[in-house]
Amino acid sequence: MSKDALMNKPLVSCIIIFFNGEKFFEEAIESVFAQSYDNWELLLADDGSSDRSTAIAQAYAQKYPDKVRYLEHENHQNRGMSATRNLGIRNAKGQYIAFLDADDVWLPHKLARQVEIIESQPDVGMVYGRSQYWLSWTGNPEDIQRDYIPDAYLSPQIYHPPTLLTQCYPLGHATPPPPSDIMLRREIIELLGGFEAGYQGIYQLYEDQAFFAKLYLQYPVFVSGECWDKYRLHPDSCGSVVNKSGNYQIVRQFFLNWLENYLSAQKIQDAQVWKALNNALLAYRNPTLFKFKKMIDRSNGQIRGLVKSLIPKY
Repeated sequence: MSKDALMNKPLVSCIIIFFNGEKFFEEAIESVFAQSYDNWELLLADDGSSDRSTAIAQAYAQKYPDKVRYLEHENHQNRGMSATRNLGIRNAKGQYIAFLDADDVWLPHKLARQVEIIESQPDVGMVYGRSQYWLSWTGNPEDIQRDYIPDAYLSPQIYHPPTLLTQCYPLGHATPPPPSDIMLRREIIELLGGFEAGYQGIYQLYEDQAFFAKLYLQYPVFVSGECWDKYRLHPDSCGSVVNKSGNYQIVRQFFLNWLENYLSAQKIQDAQVWKALNNALLAYRNPTLFKFKKMIDRSNGQIRGLVKSLIPKY
């Protein structure tokens, strides 16, 4: 494609953050190169890796200097996911930003479709779709048929603030997007102050949710029914490690406490948001009342089911 033709397409800054991710790293990078949309730059942001992933990233940057850049923190520090996403954002030149985690892959039409949507919806700050939860990557016969797209995604449409905050997990029940599924306007990321650097160690499991919470409070989001990425499920992922360590509830409570402080600092008064947050916090601040409330809700559900079964059908 000619240089003039490329200039008519918005530049997308694709950011892959990585830390000792050599096992799946090249597959992630190659899925960017396989995109049907061609006006992109790829920023490989190193969070202080000590395995081969640093050399892999540097090799791509050397081989494709016009498309790929290697980034690292000062003195090759390990500073966590949020700080490393912010490193990529600070160096991005594109109008739009798309994240790809180093263990996931994009489908070839991902950037093309998301650019088409976000260009047609000038008021939305973010676009996301439906991720394929990917288990067949192992190649094991028992995993071949195990891939799935969760049923709990919201219906396709534009959602205005603060709807997604109360409807998507962790305050609601709808499936939230993983970072690999989203496209954002760079200017909006900057206006929101980027990702929260305080989410480090085990707490970085929720670093994306903290950013989403800030965005959901201020900007409309386009939710699509299309699938654009494969979200790899494997035992070494951040979520799997936290769950196996038994620390998941500690991490979730950390996020909920942060959100409470953030809402207060931003003087958010929306009653539905506070109701959803207080319901989520109840399990940690008053476990007895929480169990009683769950029992009442379960009983009410059973009563409604019984009444419905007794009503004659015509």
